[in-house]
Amino acid sequence: VLGTIAVIIAYTTIVGYQFRGGGWVLNAVAGIPTEYGIIIAGVLIVAFTTLGGMMSIIALDVFNGVVITVGILIALPILYFGVGGMETITLNLSPEHFAIFGTEDVWWALGVFFPVFFLLLGESNMYQKFFSAKDENTAKKAVIGWVFGTIIIESAICFLAMIAASHFINLAETESIVFHAAKNGGEIGLPFWAGAMLLCASIAIILSTANSFLLTPSTNITRDIYQRFINPDASQEKIIWIQRGSIVVLGFIAYLLLSQFTSVLEMALTAYTMIGAGITPALLAAFLWKRVTAQGGVASMLGGMLGTIVAKFGFTPLSTIFSPIFGGWGIYDNYFAQNVAGDYIIYYALIPSVTLLIVVSLLTPPSPEEKWAPFINSGK
Repeated sequence: VLGTIAVIIAYTTIVGYQFRGGGWVLNAVAGIPTEYGIIIAGVLIVAFTTLGGMMSIIALDVFNGVVITVGILIALPILYFGVGGMETITLNLSPEHFAIFGTEDVWWALGVFFPVFFLLLGESNMYQKFFSAKDENTAKKAVIGWVFGTIIIESAICFLAMIAASHFINLAETESIVFHAAKNGGEIGLPFWAGAMLLCASIAIILSTANSFLLTPSTNITRDIYQRFINPDASQEKIIWIQRGSIVVLGFIAYLLLSQFTSVLEMALTAYTMIGAGITPALLAAFLWKRVTAQGGVASMLGGMLGTIVAKFGFTPLSTIFSPIFGGWGIYDNYFAQNVAGDYIIYYALIPSVTLLIVVSLLTPPSPEEKWAPFINSGK
């Protein structure tokens, strides 16, 4: 249940900024105001996922991957030479763009790195795909391909954004700079068909992410809550309709969450931290540490989830309720508001998660061998 709650919070947040990305695409292509484009994109994504289910993911993932790769790798060299190469890029962008940590330090860099790193180690969609492989050897190859493919494509996207920013920095928001370059790249040599491919790549990223991250929490709600606790004897048809209803509700929640964040980066780091600190430590411990206990896993998940929520929202709700008694709590509110920016949220969630995992596991009786043996010995 705790895992389901963490997945719902994190994944619906991720879906929310896919809606926002869809709004930017519609604004770039058709001039639709972004706020209306977000609604249109949200409705289309929810409808697509509700009607298609897992088939919508299976049918499009490979196609989307090809479109993403081709669209980005074609646009990258054309825009690079179109803006005038590295000399123009370095001239138009401020020097901190080329420093190792920009204007920040190593703690900031780790604060941005760890949420993504721990999310990917515990991300449900990846496990779902790996367990769909025909054998262990294929799964291992898939993991290797996934790691290197992610590094190449993500690096290409970042470099593409820098190239676009060197020419369009004063004409578009940073978060939508790639969309702007796809639409207006003709002025720096990007052919219409290449710009269209780049926009298709953007749409493919948005669509493949949104439907995967809607389907996973809806499955959790249906299987881990409804079927497990409410109606164990539910028919397959009823389960499908419950899941479809869950997708619609989660889509609406994702739209509402957009108002709680100021940027896509803030949404991403909060969502990634919820999974990375709330689920990943307990999940990895189950595979790697025979001394871990169920109590330690539960404590770790609670610590990671509560750490994420407190770091994001501070003590404001509690201090409002108890302000007549604890008026001084406002000091902590100010501290969190000024110091717990989204870039550092992982520290406030991961530390209690890992600490509770270790301490509570060591303080509780070891799990019997039949519980940990399938995980620890499975690789021998």
